[in-house]
Amino acid sequence: MFNKRIRIKTLLAIEETNYEATVMGWIRTFRNNQFIALNDGSTNNNIQIVATLGMFDEALLKRLTTGACIRASGTIIPSLGKGQKVELKATTIEILGDSDAETYPMQPKKHSLEFLRENAHMRFRTNTFGSVFRVRHALAFAIHKFFNDKGFIYLHTPIITASDAEGAGEMFKVTTLPLDGTAPKNEYDNINFKEDFFGRSTNLTVSGQLEGELAAMALSDIYTFGPTFRAENSNTTRHLAEFWMVEPEVAFNDLEDNMTLAEEFIKYVIKYAMENNKEDMEFLSLRLDEEEKQKPQSERSDMGLLEKLKFVVDNDFERLTYTEAIEILKNSNHNKKKKFKYLIEVWGTDLQSEHERYLVEKHFKKPVILTDYPKEIKSFYMRQNNDGKTVAAMDILAPGIGEIVGGSQREERMDKLIQRMEEMHVPVEELWWYLETRKFGTCPHAGFGLGFERLVQFVTGMSNIRDVIPFPRYPKSAEF
Repeated sequence: MFNKRIRIKTLLAIEETNYEATVMGWIRTFRNNQFIALNDGSTNNNIQIVATLGMFDEALLKRLTTGACIRASGTIIPSLGKGQKVELKATTIEILGDSDAETYPMQPKKHSLEFLRENAHMRFRTNTFGSVFRVRHALAFAIHKFFNDKGFIYLHTPIITASDAEGAGEMFKVTTLPLDGTAPKNEYDNINFKEDFFGRSTNLTVSGQLEGELAAMALSDIYTFGPTFRAENSNTTRHLAEFWMVEPEVAFNDLEDNMTLAEEFIKYVIKYAMENNKEDMEFLSLRLDEEEKQKPQSERSDMGLLEKLKFVVDNDFERLTYTEAIEILKNSNHNKKKKFKYLIEVWGTDLQSEHERYLVEKHFKKPVILTDYPKEIKSFYMRQNNDGKTVAAMDILAPGIGEIVGGSQREERMDKLIQRMEEMHVPVEELWWYLETRKFGTCPHAGFGLGFERLVQFVTGMSNIRDVIPFPRYPKSAEF
């Protein structure tokens, strides 16, 4: 069998020596015509392969360039070099794939994150992105484990939908009709989507929530975890056009239950990554420390990455209402001295990222759960509170990135829901199937959405969301 290899991470964890092993991977460096640093992506640490002088053909040695893929077999021996306990003394080296040293983009030197984004097809081979994507994997696994252990059912909601769950209207259209102006028209001279593949106008989903609610009304505890899309022309470090969302929906939960579940969930997945990816987390923490040193003193974080994550895991999140938050912000020195780009003057203002980060990073210095927002700035499906002004919504705000979770108790009362939909011009007739859950056996229920990339950003300390998804999609960019 060709692939009788041992992963480098496994090999480096074994204490014994003097046994035969085969490794495969990509060359990071080759020095003195003798020492190969090989990496296979299982860890940032390389295994040193010793190609004894005079033992290998000169033509082969010339092909041992950075980026080349090789298979090496030999004996695992104690290493005399610093920073490694063992090395592989090669008896055979086979080139699996050559790499042109002159044009290979991932040279063994420091590259800017912008350069690596432009070479996203190769950036997995760097230590930073190796760590980021191993941590991303751990977080994804932890999400499934958390909900599975609680008895939740994983639901696959549709990627192509005919509804706009958020009422935002910023959606990617899905059509098979020609784009050259020859698409069939209706009597109003608009495109006749009845002639389209699905017989109606469809788009890529912005959320699996509405479909998730349908399942929760029969299965009680469900969650979705899949791709979502926003055609929002945002070129920021916090937005993507394609991203992944985690969305649990739970029958018989109220707002308080919803907050408790979300807080437990966030703490669980962060703790899982810290315990199971220690090596990568330590590397990312050191990387962030170096990045922080480049900032002015006033912009530096009070805590290192690991310290911040431990603080989140070990402490209760601060819970307060939107009204209380507005008073804090309005009376803050930041607001009085006009340091906010958007000043807080009246109740009802939609909070911006700068306000959320002030509450989290300056005022409370811990994650914050804000509740009971004005109904005018929230979605139609959120349960209306008795005051007639606010809804049973909740957002979790995290240090460094602002909102990481948005959720609510859902409006289970048919009359209230229809009234709100009409007020917000949400087409009642198109969502007849959603309303039927309120008609046949309605019950209190709640749920939330967590932007997975925001979570990965928070845990890895990466400052740009484009660096925590393998192939970022954003305005004017769909290269890979």
